[in-house]
Amino acid sequence: MKAGRPRSFCTDTALDRAMTVFWRKGYEGASLAELTEAMGISPPSLYAAFGNKEGLFLAVLARYDARRQALMDRVLNAADPGAVARLYLEGVAEFAADTEGRNPPGCLLVQSGLSCSDADIPLALAQHRAEKERALRQRFERDQEAGALPQGADPAALARYLMAVANGMCVQASAGATTKELAEVVEMALAAWPGNKPQLREGSP
Repeated sequence: MKAGRPRSFCTDTALDRAMTVFWRKGYEGASLAELTEAMGISPPSLYAAFGNKEGLFLAVLARYDARRQALMDRVLNAADPGAVARLYLEGVAEFAADTEGRNPPGCLLVQSGLSCSDADIPLALAQHRAEKERALRQRFERDQEAGALPQGADPAALARYLMAVANGMCVQASAGATTKELAEVVEMALAAWPGNKPQLREGSP
């Protein structure tokens, strides 16, 4: 039995290029012609490597998570729950409002398939978002057991709160919000964190 021909392209580079197309166009809006052109491969090569368009998209989602894993590692290993919240929101704000051409603004998990006739795509995106929410909730549960969160705090609600703020910032970034503007949102969101007191502006009583 003859071995298959080796791939003549870098998978990570091809996925990064496909990611940009899905990010800008959405899952349904991204055509195979646009994807293969951006990736620099032929349609047969795409099918051989990823099976079909959905398989490519799922591989892109895994690549997207891998690119952001360093941020999540820093977040989940922060010193205390307040630092977890700050690092997460500040990281999202910086990533979502990127203006140096490395990524489109916003978030692939929010923008690429919220409205899609293929029900599997929104479900896959929701599962990827849910993984981050679950990781945050589990961290806050450990904090509560260690006494770093008030007993009355709800770890699941805190995780949902951070995700809701983060998703909203991503939508704002996709509409042109700057890093500075999102940083202001972060500070307002953190003012509501358990144990934090709102910062008074200079001159306030």
